[in-house]
Amino acid sequence: MDRDQRLAAALADAMLAGKWAPKAARKRLGRTLGQQPKWLKRLVREVLTAYPRPPLDRPRELAAFVLRSAALERAHRKSGPLPRPVRRFSTPTSTVLRPFPTPVLDHAGALADLLDLDLDELELLADTALRARRAHDPRIAHYRYHWRMRPGGPRLIEAPKPRLLTVQRRILEEIIGLIPVHPAAHGFVPGRSAVTGAALHVGAGTVVNLDLEHFFAGITAGRVWGVLRAAGFPEPVAHLLTGLTTHATPVAVLSVMPDRPGEARNFRLRRSLGTPHLPQGAPTSPQLANLILYSLDRRLQAYADAAGLRYTRYADDLTFSGPQVRHPDSVVAAVTSMAAAEGFRVNDAKSRVRRHHQRQVVTGIVVNEWTNLARPEYDRLRAVLHDCRVNGPAAANRDGHDDFRAHLQGRVSWAGSLNPGRGAKLAAMFDRIVWD
Repeated sequence: MDRDQRLAAALADAMLAGKWAPKAARKRLGRTLGQQPKWLKRLVREVLTAYPRPPLDRPRELAAFVLRSAALERAHRKSGPLPRPVRRFSTPTSTVLRPFPTPVLDHAGALADLLDLDLDELELLADTALRARRAHDPRIAHYRYHWRMRPGGPRLIEAPKPRLLTVQRRILEEIIGLIPVHPAAHGFVPGRSAVTGAALHVGAGTVVNLDLEHFFAGITAGRVWGVLRAAGFPEPVAHLLTGLTTHATPVAVLSVMPDRPGEARNFRLRRSLGTPHLPQGAPTSPQLANLILYSLDRRLQAYADAAGLRYTRYADDLTFSGPQVRHPDSVVAAVTSMAAAEGFRVNDAKSRVRRHHQRQVVTGIVVNEWTNLARPEYDRLRAVLHDCRVNGPAAANRDGHDDFRAHLQGRVSWAGSLNPGRGAKLAAMFDRIVWD
């Protein structure tokens, strides 16, 4: 922060520190500077005209306004360097707008109390200065990292360490989880699931599937800040919450990224991960992503309604369906354009159009006639259950699952939620397994 920025911040704090009236404000500004230059009167008039009410939740915005004010610019031209502040007012912020039933967090202290942290630990975990990204000692980092290679390219899992994980879970449960998402979002939303989203597309003549590229990594800290401010949290609180829920991947981790030479997507992924973004692995990331995509969901829902289509989104999977979509390429082009306007990129390699005579899949669920498990997956699960019954669970556990019984039980339950008839057959096979 340079000299003029420090002066503007001090003047903004002084403006907010008392009665929002010309005479009282000039007196506080004079105490801040230790003098009463003539330009203070013009500055106060300019601020009160722009802000009829004190922006108690926006001290940074007010400081930026003061820095760019005509009064300060004119004082610079006439007097040269402006005086240094000799006193700073401490101005606790407060909540001005509260559109959702979120807790009232007027300042950093209130956030620290809610999260059961002291202010020093709160600032350490938020790491708004990105010290952990530059640290050479991995013990300083708040995340653990694991690269996974998939057919579509590398994916980085950034798992928060226990202390930050506890804090993020509380943020999800007591703060951001109380903000509603768009009805089209079915991923990571209580009462909705991949099944509820897929069910809306059952029996469609045409299903169009699209995928957003680098979903979590592509969502920046600035967008998180924006959605938190829109939810009414004062600037200092939104700043700390953004730090607690976003992360910039250390250079050492990016340097070992599995790569495929010449792939532009990998370059874009590395660039996104290197800037503060939503970490894939944090419990807060899915909800924040849903909130940030609200605007895109609204646009895509309006487009679907106008075109006579159904629209759902599960995380980064966008699905449109209708009786007969004559020009599906135009749907793909329209969605790609709207996504780009909202700051997202559609992964062209994953776009699919399926007619009714083809297997139509939504988030891994077949939807041609009813929700169903894909036949190859059903056959594989039957084969594993048969292997367990004939050769024993230990021999059948070829992938080395720590709790193989719970793993199989979950897969059987998932199949049953899609197709009760098939699920009953698989459950009967599971019940015949002899577990040690």
